[in-house]
Amino acid sequence: MSITQDNHYVPRMYLKNFTSESGEVFSYRLLVPHSDVRTWDRFSVAGTGYQKNLYTRIERGEETDDIEKWLNRDFENPAKEPLSKVLRGEELEESDWRALVRFLAAQIVRTPAFLIENLPLWNEMTPKVLSQTMADVEEELRLARASGRRVVVDETPNSQLFPMRVVRKDKPEEKKVEIRTEVVVGRGLWFYTMRHTLTKTVNVLHRHKWTILLAPDGLDWFTSDDTVVRLNYRSDSDYDFKGGWGRPGGNIFLPLSPRHLLFTEIGAVKPPRQTPKRYHARMIRRFIAEHAHRRIYSAYEDIKIPALRSRVANAEQFGHERALWDQWFENQTQAEREILRNA
Repeated sequence: MSITQDNHYVPRMYLKNFTSESGEVFSYRLLVPHSDVRTWDRFSVAGTGYQKNLYTRIERGEETDDIEKWLNRDFENPAKEPLSKVLRGEELEESDWRALVRFLAAQIVRTPAFLIENLPLWNEMTPKVLSQTMADVEEELRLARASGRRVVVDETPNSQLFPMRVVRKDKPEEKKVEIRTEVVVGRGLWFYTMRHTLTKTVNVLHRHKWTILLAPDGLDWFTSDDTVVRLNYRSDSDYDFKGGWGRPGGNIFLPLSPRHLLFTEIGAVKPPRQTPKRYHARMIRRFIAEHAHRRIYSAYEDIKIPALRSRVANAEQFGHERALWDQWFENQTQAEREILRNA
């Protein structure tokens, strides 16, 4: 059975809102192999914003695209009509807002930028979590043995998404059993985080009041390969893009078209549609550019974008990143198979 292998982390149904009259999207690359690379490329919406086998995983020895299908079914498809209503200037129902917010949530966690940002944290936290879990299990077994009750094991939802090996070593001379747990910090943990975030944590976003910001004349919105900006703003020179989903005063926004941008200021109430002051619109454009990972997308060659974010010319870094992504599926599959071989 064939599966979808070109996994678009910038969905085609979304990116087509940023196409020119000829149906192409203009791409400004932020990392290039040398300075002679042209400033802008043109792509069809099917030809960019994807990575081969980004969401493909192995289940029972077979490749599956269940993550891709889940993202399409539960987040992209429900947002199609609400997006069209936004572009037509129609009033949105509560269900439309919910679909748009769910789409925004998926765009936060499904990108390579999210994976790269969180891998160091996962590598740091996983041993601590496993250690605490094993300590809790030992305590539960001790209490059960003392009371004579039966231990009931509850399976963690979506735990099948990341590979784990439990190694048992009997020590009869010490009357002990040593148990060690090993996991692969990579693809499976990312998919587990996606599932948990988009079924549990996403509800936090529905508590906020959302609005559509209309771009002032001459200050069109554009988008990127890391579409959702989570902004902690303290001053023009003091801000970051590590905003929480429920942190009061934080801003979360997603460009929907050159004219429309989905926006919330956590804790604030705003009208369903409004046009920001030109000063604020320029700031939003700057934040979109600075937050982009490796590409910025526009409906035309916006000459102001390169001034907002200079590109980096580095052949070694460019080649290294390309090689890592070319080997992504094979490397992750090999690591998972290795740990499950003797599980």
